[in-house]
Amino acid sequence: MEENDKEINIDTLRHSASHILAQAVKRLFKDTKLAIGPSIENGFYYDFDSEHRFVPEDLPIIEEEMRKIIEANYPIVKKIVTKDEARRIFSEANETYKLELLDEISDDTEITIYSQGEFADLCKGPHVSSTGDVKYFKLLNVAGAYWRGNEANKMLQRIYGTAFFTSSELEEYLKFLSEVQKRDHRKLGKTLKLFMFDEKIGVGLPIWLPKGGILRDIIEKFEVSVHQKRGYELIKTPHIGLSSLWQTSGHLSHYKESMYPPMEADNQSYILKPMNCPFHLRVYQSEIRSYRDLPIRLFELGNVYRYEKSGVLHGLLRVRGFTMDDAHIFCREDQITEELYNLMDLAKFMLHSFGFEDYKIYLSIRDKSLKDKYVGDPVKWDFFEERLEEIVKSMGIEYQVDYGEAKFYGPAIDLKIKDALQREWQCTTIQVDFNLPERFNLTYIDKDGREHTPIMLHRAILGSLERFISILLEHYGGDLPLWIAPEQIRILSISESVNEYVIKIRDKFKENGIRCVADIENERLNSKIRKAEEEKIPYIAIIGKNEEENGTLSIRKRHGENLGSKTFEEILNLLKTEILHKCTK
Repeated sequence: MEENDKEINIDTLRHSASHILAQAVKRLFKDTKLAIGPSIENGFYYDFDSEHRFVPEDLPIIEEEMRKIIEANYPIVKKIVTKDEARRIFSEANETYKLELLDEISDDTEITIYSQGEFADLCKGPHVSSTGDVKYFKLLNVAGAYWRGNEANKMLQRIYGTAFFTSSELEEYLKFLSEVQKRDHRKLGKTLKLFMFDEKIGVGLPIWLPKGGILRDIIEKFEVSVHQKRGYELIKTPHIGLSSLWQTSGHLSHYKESMYPPMEADNQSYILKPMNCPFHLRVYQSEIRSYRDLPIRLFELGNVYRYEKSGVLHGLLRVRGFTMDDAHIFCREDQITEELYNLMDLAKFMLHSFGFEDYKIYLSIRDKSLKDKYVGDPVKWDFFEERLEEIVKSMGIEYQVDYGEAKFYGPAIDLKIKDALQREWQCTTIQVDFNLPERFNLTYIDKDGREHTPIMLHRAILGSLERFISILLEHYGGDLPLWIAPEQIRILSISESVNEYVIKIRDKFKENGIRCVADIENERLNSKIRKAEEEKIPYIAIIGKNEEENGTLSIRKRHGENLGSKTFEEILNLLKTEILHKCTK
């Protein structure tokens, strides 16, 4: 491929690579049926229906066959055919999935087939000129995928790969993937004994182990403290609510596919809550409100349940039961600007506290062509979309407009943080809702003595705690900042003779609020150190006879940085200072 093609379209290269993959698989496993093979972000995939069970060991074999196809440099030829001709070609090849796709194409649509050597595929294109143009590629992994993404359909086998214009780009990306694998929160969660999943309990339902429970508790207490200082009132609401509640809120009409089915009790229908919103609305509605009472800020670390398809479940990132740092602000229209400023300040403070300083702002608005997707008065939608954009502009913050990403009830400001690998993650969302207050008939008495409807702001700062913790783990590679580390310092005994002194020092740390564990097992010191480092303990203290006699501890940081001998008071001061400033490096 010519150098200037690099600027044309990397997707074209990757799409062509997916066809080469499919050709190689058909050569090696002749009875395999082809499904689809698009380019995707950072790569490509192809879905296959094959009696052969693909395993990672197959990938080098398939890669070698792909290289033969590339070396042959087959021209990639586009052919326009009639629907009948296409049906004949794929019927003879027994490609049932291609026939199903053909059935969905209207008779007046141009049908194209791309061929290379003996291989032909139903495809819109475009493609590179020949197979020899695809030089730098790598097959990555094998996964399952339902045909058309529908769980009612057959499970197919998906082979993922990537391709680049240069070997250096490919090498750099593979290094990135290697680092991603090292930081995979699922592996770290197991190594650090933070959480687990158990199929006998249910897929997508995390179990927090003791250390994970400590980590969650630290984050939750920090959140509650910060919110209370900023004028939020803490509430707790049930895990289930009457189906009629979700009918009123509109969730049954617009969110039903993500909700668990109703359960019957006492001749009434209940649903596991997918959101906390309706409960907060009812709390507001429990009293007569005056304009003087507003804004009212209700905060909850609320457990919610959403039916996520099994194919998209991914560790803590996508689960079926999780905790939202949810809050709803009820305010007058003239208070919206100040509340939004406050929310942006709160978001920055919280994210900075956890070491995230690089983020992007997105303004999520509706796609006006999808009228059935949204509820409420279009005039109000226009007003609040414009208002949000004015506020973001006035803050002097760079932002990007995300068309079609608004929730069904209102526009939003979303913050996406960047982690250590420069991946974007959405955590903070601030949403304007002028629909639910009307649906629930919320009112307040204004200065004129008349009833008015408040504006409601939905917001989550960290989002789902489960998801946020997974991001934290991958951002730091498990080396959590001292202030949130479940275990902050571990004391290692050199010999059994100092065990009593080690226990005494451990207890002194605990009395001073430091999370400390003593390792007095009868093992070699190097083995103890290695274990502490593998478990990513921030500080390691070593005590032998000399340390006991001198009243000191030999202290080192994780990754081997030696701080020398220090007194208990010196170490305690060191730890407390770092915790106070929430050092994240």
